[in-house]
Amino acid sequence: MGAAASASVLDGPALSAAPPVPRTIEDTGIAIDRIEQLLIKTLFNGEASGHVLADRMRLPYSILEPLIERVRAERLVEVRGASGSGTAAFRYALTDLGRSRARQYLDISEYAGAAPVPLTAYVGYMKQLREARGYVDRERLRQGFKHLIVDDDVFEQLGPAVNMGKGVFLYGPPGNGKTVLAEGMGRTLGGDLYIPHAVDIDGHVMTMFDPINHESLEPADDAPSLLSSAPRDRRWVRIKRPVVIVGGELTLEMLDLTFNPISKFYEAPIQLKANGGVFLVDDFGRQRMRPQDLLNRWIVPLESRVDYLTLHTGKKIQVPFDVLNVFATNLAPASLADEAFLRRIAYKIAIVDPTLEQFTRIFEMNCNRLQLPFHSVMVAYLQRRHYVPAGRSLRACHSRDLLDQVMALCRYRGIQPRITRELLDRACASYFVDDDREVGNVS
Repeated sequence: MGAAASASVLDGPALSAAPPVPRTIEDTGIAIDRIEQLLIKTLFNGEASGHVLADRMRLPYSILEPLIERVRAERLVEVRGASGSGTAAFRYALTDLGRSRARQYLDISEYAGAAPVPLTAYVGYMKQLREARGYVDRERLRQGFKHLIVDDDVFEQLGPAVNMGKGVFLYGPPGNGKTVLAEGMGRTLGGDLYIPHAVDIDGHVMTMFDPINHESLEPADDAPSLLSSAPRDRRWVRIKRPVVIVGGELTLEMLDLTFNPISKFYEAPIQLKANGGVFLVDDFGRQRMRPQDLLNRWIVPLESRVDYLTLHTGKKIQVPFDVLNVFATNLAPASLADEAFLRRIAYKIAIVDPTLEQFTRIFEMNCNRLQLPFHSVMVAYLQRRHYVPAGRSLRACHSRDLLDQVMALCRYRGIQPRITRELLDRACASYFVDDDREVGNVS
């Protein structure tokens, strides 16, 4: 499948209501002692006003104020000054006793950031999200893939696969857009959702929000005014529906909780970060493990829509598995999995080489992307000179890659960007590997 210059993300509907603002400590779902410990650890890095503390912990100051008064009474915290009126403007700092107490808390866990959300709240939100999930129709699917040239037969399989929301195998020769198709499935789903900065699991902290895999939709300055409450629980981050991609680097260890023995808190596994979106295992079959081992890890989650993770203490926890799992491979699915697993992957979709007509349309789209004049005669020349004699198959990625090389050649030579036979010949000589070409004898 050929890609154009860029694709706008579909403006999907609001997927669920924003988590409400906690008004009391009980509303946070976290024990008062845990919040107090987090407060002390937050101040360990230096003095801060009440407003800054509330911002760092993502909790309303009205909740923190009685806790601050309590730790002041215990001589753990003192006031160093004020930058305005009201206790929220006081500058708070740890006393010597407070710093000693902070070191004790840091020995237990070095996590100091947004207050965590209880696991039960996260599970409840994901259930609400799943129930609010809509379905895509033909028009919406085509809108999500408008930057690609996709065969109608593929559309007729992709649409139901997105609506079913379980597992998909995309297989076929390399370079035909399996990865961008999986990304397009995420765009088609559209919308946004909320994800916690961190989750509390039986007193352990698991970080969830990952700026590498999650695209935040929060404004640059989302701190609430001191005079008004935040419109929602700021322990949650509003993000675009995630599309998380892993490739040959994937290991079984990445699919379980990662415990840092130094900082003493967990990081969520990669598939949990994809919850509510798409999880693409690219180049499936080329990971550093047997494909069967990886597939066996997915059998229960794909069937039951829940996953089981293990704490370093050995205790297992159940978490939601609301993920559209996409396996993209250049290998035949039957060579990677047995019948029992393939049965759980409802859609096995072949992504084949483009026809000459489709290849020409992809070539034209990429000419438009690069602002190059399009001439169909150049596609005919490519086929006659570089494909037919070599018995070479058309690939969806070829036009993009070859035209990028043409542009690079034009810039190197300092000439106006254009497409000529000579430039295409040069690009093909660099791009394709011919078995009969002698090293050192390239004209």
